[in-house]
Amino acid sequence: MKVLVTGANGQLGKSIRDLSPEGFVYTDIEELDITDLQAIRKIVAEEGIEAIVNCAAYTNVEAAEDNFELAELLNAKAVENLAVAMKEVGGLLVHISTDYVFGKEPYNTPCREDMKGTPTGVYGLTKLHGEEAILRSGVRHVIIRTAWLYSEYGKNFVKTMLDLTASRPQLKVVFDQVGTPTYAHDLASAIVQIAGQAGNDGGDVMPGNDGGDVMPGPDRASHIFNYSNEGVCSWYDFAKAIAEYSGHTSCSILPCHSDEFPSKVTRPPYSVLDKTKIKETFGIRIPYWTESLKICLGNMNFL
Repeated sequence: MKVLVTGANGQLGKSIRDLSPEGFVYTDIEELDITDLQAIRKIVAEEGIEAIVNCAAYTNVEAAEDNFELAELLNAKAVENLAVAMKEVGGLLVHISTDYVFGKEPYNTPCREDMKGTPTGVYGLTKLHGEEAILRSGVRHVIIRTAWLYSEYGKNFVKTMLDLTASRPQLKVVFDQVGTPTYAHDLASAIVQIAGQAGNDGGDVMPGNDGGDVMPGPDRASHIFNYSNEGVCSWYDFAKAIAEYSGHTSCSILPCHSDEFPSKVTRPPYSVLDKTKIKETFGIRIPYWTESLKICLGNMNFL
């Protein structure tokens, strides 16, 4: 199967590239304007694309509050274009969404895919609009909501904490926002497996990577799924683990409340994702968050 990865220069796109999956081709916004439907149709036809994995998005949560039109263009209209292009050729769209579709609801148990999402900011709202555009299009799809993404690439919380804990004697990190870190390599591995299984129209039962059987092909497409690493922590806990594992123990990390850092965005206070559906559907084994954090830090020569 020929698969196009959009947003391929981001941390998730680069993590997919690292796996070197057969049949995958890569593009970024500078090379393919996903707001241009005709441009998408052209590359789909020229490359014989049967599935698109969309990693492209407007992800600057703070800046989105002042740039609704641009965020809506990249997070919703462009997604609609990708859906239309895949619908026209009977292809599959794998789209990466976010825990920011939640936020206003006072959830205190892991969020399932069928729970109501009411975003509290422009980023989450435009990502929700992208999900809705996919559902309206009728394309075969897999929408994956993820959270707290980090990797060896780009800007992310892990790299920021490594810099700060190495250069400051003391640091405050919020403890009243709870979720689960997601190592981009783990999500990338899941995406490659999912694209292969959901793109299989034969309907044969296939073994998952935990050794168990998974759903037949036609039942695996056209669903929303959650994916993060296993476990639960606050940003404070996450920062403490990064400092401990990297040996940056001379920095004193203190817990604080979110209101000590005024922001234009009200971030989800509880966005732990329930991964039962994706594990049962695709037979995916998800690592515990500290295991994956150690692997990432090791790859960055901090272990």
